[in-house]
Amino acid sequence: MKKMLTLSTAIILSTLASASFAGDAAAGKAKSVTCAGCHGANGISNNPMWPNLAGQKQAYLASALQMYRDGRRKNAMMSAMAKNLTDADIANLAAYYANLK
Repeated sequence: MKKMLTLSTAIILSTLASASFAGDAAAGKAKSVTCAGCHGANGISNNPMWPNLAGQKQAYLASALQMYRDGRRKNAMMSAMAKNLTDADIANLAAYYANLK
């Protein structure tokens, strides 16, 4: 019984984690206009100081944006850019950039 409960809990937590990163890539593309100045129109930066976003893992992108927004990750420019993003905005941007090649 204990193993069954542990397995059920793991399945539920995994499902919740996956759902929190679900996003609408089309909405993310529309929102990405402000990101393009540094990260490039297609998520490929022209400046070596700024990372490419295209093809990054969706969960990583969402987590990074949440941390910038919430002040848990420090970068003056990214914190300013992320501070007004909603959870939906973050999920959408992460879905968009994760689906780029």
